[in-house]
Amino acid sequence: MTAVQKTLANERPSTSMTGIFLRRLAAKKLGMISAAIIIILFCVGILAPVLAPFDYRETELNNALRGPGFEDYLLGTDRLGRDLLTRTMYSIRTTVIITVVTVLTGGLFLGPFLGIVAGYFGRWLDTIISRIGEILSSLPALLMMILINSTLDDRLRGVVRRFEDWSGIDGFISTGAYSYFLVFGTLSLFFWVGSMRLIRAQVLSIRELDYVTAAQALGASPVRILRQHIFPNVAFLVILGISSTLAGIAGSELVLTWVGVGVQPPMPSFGALLYEGSGARTVRAYPHLLLVPGTVVTLLLFCFVLLGDAINDAFRGD
Repeated sequence: MTAVQKTLANERPSTSMTGIFLRRLAAKKLGMISAAIIIILFCVGILAPVLAPFDYRETELNNALRGPGFEDYLLGTDRLGRDLLTRTMYSIRTTVIITVVTVLTGGLFLGPFLGIVAGYFGRWLDTIISRIGEILSSLPALLMMILINSTLDDRLRGVVRRFEDWSGIDGFISTGAYSYFLVFGTLSLFFWVGSMRLIRAQVLSIRELDYVTAAQALGASPVRILRQHIFPNVAFLVILGISSTLAGIAGSELVLTWVGVGVQPPMPSFGALLYEGSGARTVRAYPHLLLVPGTVVTLLLFCFVLLGDAINDAFRGD
């Protein structure tokens, strides 16, 4: 074994930062409870078509605005006689789909990939990626999302309608499912910057360590260095970056739907449910229309925040 190889073997940490981070995180009881609640709600959302007692589009005007406990409607009905429990479960499903897809595209792929590329290769790649991130960060994200969605919604619907003769496309339009793509596309555009910056800063630090420079001196390819030395020590930052944006993603989707440019009816979403139940007269006469979805979405967002705090504490070693 050469002197350089000995240096490489001795300097490389025996335990990765990711392993240390996960052990610290497991010790955070409140964070783990929040994670368990999030998982349960996510499972309810995913299994909504199986668990829901009614179809979310099924209307019964004779049973409109019934309170909780009326006949088979455990949590009551809305203005069109639709089961509120069913629509709340499907709203969780909407939040799950949009949050997961946004996290996968922005938090797990785009942000980490660009952060590693910018941090390891540097030079003009780092300059371009960093400037794009700075431009997006300087914009009022929520207002830009509203502007983009309101501008593109009709155009996207028109594009989809060109293929309405295709099997299944008509249902894709009538259910409002096409709007999912516009919402998580817009969210992904703005929610990759944070994770990119975190990972870029860590990669800039790691690439100067002795075991990385030794691997470079031995002729290891960039792909091998990234796979063996860089990524294992930045994987925990991917989790940190995701946790810090979960509440923001879910909250942004809620606001977009509230103002009418998010997920389109009849697809249920928390923004639409809260809007329908938020009028002063409605709250006094039918409080369940606001309390049911409001309680669930508040619990979900609160758990996102608590989990994010636990992950941040584990990252800092508190």
